[in-house]
Amino acid sequence: MDRGSWDGRARESRPERPVLPSIEMGIDLKKPAVVLLSGGLDSATVAAIAASEGFEVNALSFAYGQRHSWELDAAPRVVQSLGIRNHRVATIDLRAFGGSALTGNIDVPKGRDAEEMGHGIPVTYVPARNTIFLSFALAWAEVLGASDIFIGVNALDYSGYPDCRPEYIAAFENMANLATKAGVEGRQRLKIHVPLIQLTKAEIIRRGLELGVDYGLTSSCYDPDANGVPCGQCDSCFLRRRGFRENGVDDPLTYRDALPDLGAAP
Repeated sequence: MDRGSWDGRARESRPERPVLPSIEMGIDLKKPAVVLLSGGLDSATVAAIAASEGFEVNALSFAYGQRHSWELDAAPRVVQSLGIRNHRVATIDLRAFGGSALTGNIDVPKGRDAEEMGHGIPVTYVPARNTIFLSFALAWAEVLGASDIFIGVNALDYSGYPDCRPEYIAAFENMANLATKAGVEGRQRLKIHVPLIQLTKAEIIRRGLELGVDYGLTSSCYDPDANGVPCGQCDSCFLRRRGFRENGVDDPLTYRDALPDLGAAP
């Protein structure tokens, strides 16, 4: 019996026309990526960069007991403005440990000049924060079948935080590829993308403006008032304001008590 036909009659064998899911079924074939999105200037820029590179952005934010919770309130606005369809907020109470001006009863430093900011690790450092955040991102990436994580760390205007350095990111990436079932089985080779790591704040803002980021939706201040108005004097406000000034562009935010002298880069 001719194997080409169930009733024994000869039949010409023709290859079936391939189905193109992205065109004929409307399926999005973009690579998924987890993007850490705080609601601040840097993370909004990173999300826009990831989208511009063709990734399907899955935004991950954290309610970790931070003093500057207005930044978290800004995250959904950024998500909507960038057309991100998947946004999760993970709750972790880092105030249980404290140890930082952002999670404990420690005053946020104000009025520091560029030279002061260039020395030492400030009290706004949250112990192991990026390690915790990246671990959550790693878990979600494995569930999503994603091999890419984006984070807005910066090694220049980073106020001395140890978990914003290139060597830290490289070490975490190496660890991450040993830590998951997907990695051990060879289904995932994780890459941590740090597109801002060698950029100044001015360069970050310039890139975001090129991508159409609405920085009026973001919040950067470490110590905003009850209405979310930024203080204008903490390290984060200082770096943000100087970045806009160096671009010759007005910051869309209004500050409560901005210092006039922004100084030189630390």
